Amino acid sequence: MPRPKLEVADIFRAHGPAYRREHAGHLNLPQLKVMSAIEACRTAALGGHVAACTKCDHQHIAYNSCRNRHCPKCQGAAAQDWMQARMEDLLPVEYFHVVFTLPAQIADIAYQNKAAVYRLLFKASAQTLVTIAADPKHLGAKIGMTSVLHTWGSAMMHHPHVHVIVPGGGLSADGTRWIACRSGFFLPVKVLSKLFRRLFLEGLIRLHKAGKLKFFGDLAELADPAVFAVHLAPLRKTNWIVYAKPSFGGPEAVLAYLSRYTHRIAISNHRLVSADADIVAFWWKDYRIKQGERMKVMHLSTDEFIRRFLIHVLPSGFHRIRHTGFLANGIRRDRIGQIRRLLAAEPEPTQMPDEATNSEPEDPPVHQPCPKCGGAMIIVEIFLRGQTPKSRAPPWEDAA
Repeated sequence: MPRPKLEVADIFRAHGPAYRREHAGHLNLPQLKVMSAIEACRTAALGGHVAACTKCDHQHIAYNSCRNRHCPKCQGAAAQDWMQARMEDLLPVEYFHVVFTLPAQIADIAYQNKAAVYRLLFKASAQTLVTIAADPKHLGAKIGMTSVLHTWGSAMMHHPHVHVIVPGGGLSADGTRWIACRSGFFLPVKVLSKLFRRLFLEGLIRLHKAGKLKFFGDLAELADPAVFAVHLAPLRKTNWIVYAKPSFGGPEAVLAYLSRYTHRIAISNHRLVSADADIVAFWWKDYRIKQGERMKVMHLSTDEFIRRFLIHVLPSGFHRIRHTGFLANGIRRDRIGQIRRLLAAEPEPTQMPDEATNSEPEDPPVHQPCPKCGGAMIIVEIFLRGQTPKSRAPPWEDAA
């Protein structure tokens, strides 16, 4: 896929310095680091190498990537590496997709307490699935899952939710049998929703009592335990959105799905339409429309676009992909082997799905043939951060 003509990096390079000056003191260190990384990505600021053809005189410069997890240009390679490592975890069973979403009143609290509330979202959603699945009235099995945190909607507003991919079944209590779920049905959504609501609210109250929640601005009064209790009271009676999508077509479809979701960020470069000093335009999907064309173009002030992008920067060291149950990191290898023996299944072949992420491809490998004559390309020069290559070759551009 060719690189788009307009990138988030272009917007940050042109307008990021002014945004930092205008919002000095209101941007945290992770946000500042993300801006700097995206601005420097695949530029001479990070160094790179010069490759030359062994048959003709063609040369090109390939600049290094920032590899920041919030950079739109760096997620393709990261997703491929992650997916390659997950290939051997696939099982020949149905897979299901469950989404746990926080109500708007809780999302506001999460915005001011990202690490604590996002962590609770992971814990409550996983515990909900594990508890209901273990109940003999439903499945009666020990399950495993992969959870991915997304904090945005299509319009880049703050909308925290967790996508959970679950194999359709689990191990019996004694580990001697694989218990499969009903075909096309995993667990009842209403039951999941009620337990998720209870577990999350209980956890949120514990965080408040322990003094681990901070409140500012319009939410400052929630620091008072009595006011906080009143704020949560209506949420005990509302329906919390837990959405179970239809089962996947097979393990290959799971990989295709995960390759799109695991390393997705708030907006990809391919959604950008135009940008100048005043307005940024981008494609978004209006889910309120039940029939007809959902894709629309949204116009935001450049300042607001940057703000919306930065609200999705995660706290330093926070993991947005987590594995639970028999897919937990410490026991995954043994449990997958055990389940395969019970299912009499061979390991999946180590191949990548055809459908990759919509992020831009990484810089071309050196062994890629010369685009002019097809000859072998070799590195003839390496330059470090901030250095200028001696070659006058043009920067690498992906073929259209």
